[in-house]
Amino acid sequence: MRVGVLGATGRMGQAVCRAVLQSGDLELAAVVGRSAQLGRELREIVPEAPPNLVVSGDLSDLISAEVEVVVDFSTPDGTMALARSCLAEGIHVVSGTTGLPAGGEQELAGLAGNAGEGNMVWAPNFALGAVLVMHFSALAARYYANAEIIEMHHQAKVDAPSGSAIRTAQAITRARAEGAAGSAAELTGDTGATAPDARSPARGADIDGVQVHAVRLPGLVAHLEVLFGGQGETLTLRHDSLDRSSFMPGVLLAVRAVPTTPGLTIGLEPLLGLPG
Repeated sequence: MRVGVLGATGRMGQAVCRAVLQSGDLELAAVVGRSAQLGRELREIVPEAPPNLVVSGDLSDLISAEVEVVVDFSTPDGTMALARSCLAEGIHVVSGTTGLPAGGEQELAGLAGNAGEGNMVWAPNFALGAVLVMHFSALAARYYANAEIIEMHHQAKVDAPSGSAIRTAQAITRARAEGAAGSAAELTGDTGATAPDARSPARGADIDGVQVHAVRLPGLVAHLEVLFGGQGETLTLRHDSLDRSSFMPGVLLAVRAVPTTPGLTIGLEPLLGLPG
């Protein structure tokens, strides 16, 4: 399968290039980035890149290179432009770009999977452990009325809270709405009520009723921690990505699955057999 990469000189883009080259069943056919010296930089970063690799700063070259799937770790604007141009050409897209504009997911759903158009997998996190934390958080929310989220990333990450934290908060709220809030209060002895003055800015963002705290520091990669509190106890779910290689198995899973997964798939959960 011929694979293109958008955002190739970013840290995630570099890791994707290496993973595709080392996969054995995928071909790195084209890369696109914003740097004026993209070709030189890429060959310094990924010296094993094939000599016939198309290196460009223009999205249209992904189409002319006849790639079948594009992996995108760029910017929200770049992701939307990629989807508009490539999906219409029947090219599938795998994206991990978060911070999409308002209405972005709805637009992507309208662009993907129609007759003759490409499919798309968009996931806020491609690490298996992070996906499992989201899944376990939804399960735990059925038994605990109180939860807070701490997400920690490198200082260059622009969006905050992270897509993973937002998706986790939404999953917690959805699980409660599906019928567990009463039993959670009974089991933990806590109704989830918050003190009137506890919603100050220092308490983090309120995402669907769940407080989310974002940390941006050098030395971090991607870390997600979900804390549940009950009567005389706490439950902590935590995942740490210590290296960007942790995301690559999930990326390659999505690349291999997207041609046969119709429309827009949000998150890796459907590809892993987990409820979304």
